Amino acid sequence: MTASKLDQLREMTTVVADTGDIEAVRRLKPVDCTTNPTLILKAVETPAYAHIVDEAIAWGRAKGGGDDRTTHAVCDRLAVSFGAELTRIVPGRVSTEVDADLSFDTQATIDKARAIIAAYAERGIGRERILIKIASTWEGILAAKALQAEGVDCNLTLLFAMPQAAACAEANAFLISPFVGRILDWHVKAGGGPYTAETDPGVVSVRGIYDYYKANGIETVVMGASFRNTAEIEALAGCDRLTIGPGLLDELAAATGDLPRKLSPGRPGAGAGRITLDEKAFRFAMNEDAMASDKLAEGIRGFVKDLRGLRKLVAGKLG
Repeated sequence: MTASKLDQLREMTTVVADTGDIEAVRRLKPVDCTTNPTLILKAVETPAYAHIVDEAIAWGRAKGGGDDRTTHAVCDRLAVSFGAELTRIVPGRVSTEVDADLSFDTQATIDKARAIIAAYAERGIGRERILIKIASTWEGILAAKALQAEGVDCNLTLLFAMPQAAACAEANAFLISPFVGRILDWHVKAGGGPYTAETDPGVVSVRGIYDYYKANGIETVVMGASFRNTAEIEALAGCDRLTIGPGLLDELAAATGDLPRKLSPGRPGAGAGRITLDEKAFRFAMNEDAMASDKLAEGIRGFVKDLRGLRKLVAGKLG
């Protein structure tokens, strides 16, 4: 019997679940799991997880109730509570995101990351099980550099372009999450296409970053993210890691046929020489890339919107 495409993918790529749905993770058995404010908000609104929400609300009320500080603390507790549940299911890492409204504040990002690691430690979960997820702004990358030096591993997300990838490498980030589907969305909206899996601009971007890292001996893990279809995933088979939503994981599990390896660390494409950027060069390069600038800003706004939605929901329950 031919192995499913998901099983074939697992032979060459570490499969990560992009979800806060604990039951989906239990069913799909990924190695790692990654969440964000959008996924946490969705999970919090699901009746199956009411016990997690109730515990955090009770904890918040015991702290003194309904001011903004307590609301924010309860939201942090929820993120760690979901993360703690996920660590009991997956054998690898769980990514927990720093508040998106801190994306342009290096010190606040560092402080929040330390608090998240401490909260996991209180539950007996070591930092080796956690990735701190940070937006790939200049400030976020600086925060990751400081955290990595402390032994706190980071996942740099909302990454759309080579300048971000190069700066993350210089920061010794443990892992980056270059996006695929959102890059495709931008180009389609701008009138591009039609695209095949091979010409998909998101796929091309991640392949370029992967080749740059491997050609230059960069150890930072490349984890493709944000997929619109299984063809994008298949076009990146062999990437270090791929974080995939439950729906697409189910499609891959149901699909058969040969899944050829597209990326290999021993056979990288022609990657550019090592790139070093200071702050001015980074900001100018990002400004020159309309897609990367647009999607980074849009991604932060989206996560902030859902973070505010979560805070509003929590404040209502505390009240």
